[in-house]
Amino acid sequence: MVSDENSIVDNYTIYIYIVAVCCAYFEIFYAWAKVQMQSVFGNLLKELYNRVVIMLLLFAVYFEFIPKEDFIVYLSFAYILRTLLMMFYALHLYLPKFQLQLPTNYKEILKYSFFIILAGSAGAILIDIDKIMIGVKDTFDKAAYYTVAVFIGTFIDAPSRAMSQILQPMTSKSINEENVAEVQSLYQKSSINLLLIGGLFFVLINCNVTELFKIMPEQYWGGEWVVLLISGAKLFNMSLGNNGAIISNSKFYRITLFTGVGMALMVYFLNKYFYFNLDFGTEGLALSTFLTFIIFGCFKLWYVSKKLHIFPYTQKTVVISFVILFSYVVFQFWNFDVGTILVFKFPIHPIINIILKSCILIPIYLLIVYRFNISEQINAIIDNLLTKKGLR
Repeated sequence: MVSDENSIVDNYTIYIYIVAVCCAYFEIFYAWAKVQMQSVFGNLLKELYNRVVIMLLLFAVYFEFIPKEDFIVYLSFAYILRTLLMMFYALHLYLPKFQLQLPTNYKEILKYSFFIILAGSAGAILIDIDKIMIGVKDTFDKAAYYTVAVFIGTFIDAPSRAMSQILQPMTSKSINEENVAEVQSLYQKSSINLLLIGGLFFVLINCNVTELFKIMPEQYWGGEWVVLLISGAKLFNMSLGNNGAIISNSKFYRITLFTGVGMALMVYFLNKYFYFNLDFGTEGLALSTFLTFIIFGCFKLWYVSKKLHIFPYTQKTVVISFVILFSYVVFQFWNFDVGTILVFKFPIHPIINIILKSCILIPIYLLIVYRFNISEQINAIIDNLLTKKGLR
């Protein structure tokens, strides 16, 4: 038990249950809103709300507005508030009508729900297993250090989660209509656009991560390799496009359970090998996650290709991959020579460096993407903006 190694967990057990219940009911009301084809508000609460709240609470702890011991208490209240907001919004969209009658296809619904719930549980284990294993071997200081690095690395996945809310119903509709051509089109478009957007986030984060760590207390420094491996795993996963939606909405949905359990087991045993046996530290945990995502991502690519004869990658995938690699290599070791600037003992110079580098990197990246016409959708957006600004 983790609490046997770290007795401090006992003081926060009740909050673990509170957050778990809130997350469960949030997903129920979020799903209710998505059924009504309204996912924007829920997606903001799911993706943006948590990050903003955690950032504000971390700043509050850093500036000693609240004690560290109360961080989890305030965070629990934030989760309760998020659930209530989602509940009122979902019920506002449509008030459910209760009927004591089973649907005609209840057996299929129960079977599908059983597999998806188990697969989701395995996915949840995959997310948190690293932190649990750190708690067994080391103190929570190292777990906090690793969590911050993972939090930064997984940031590039935000566009993927947002787009999946849009792609899920579209993919489901195309599969139900047996429109393989439309499924193929969605597969390739989602792959190239997510890789393009995720690649920009990947380059921005990894080229500025050292400066980003300088803003934090010194005990959180040195997680560059963790950020690189985790963000690399997420970037590859984004390149799969709506692969997960295709599998979960098709008759082959049962494979999601086996891949979820397989990924959880692989991460566990690789963590045991890299972290406990070889003592690679937190970099070993990140390497385990990276290898797991790559191997099972390739398996899902092969599986969809074999069953539906569709593939997400094209020649443009190769081009954007080289653009991402080129941008990373060029900007990784280039920093502006900004002297030390402190405001109320808070370092401002790393933020200035990040802003200056990003202001150069983003236009160059988008210009290359635009010139090579990698994404028709992104080019159309840029053309529209240029037209509105009178630059075309």
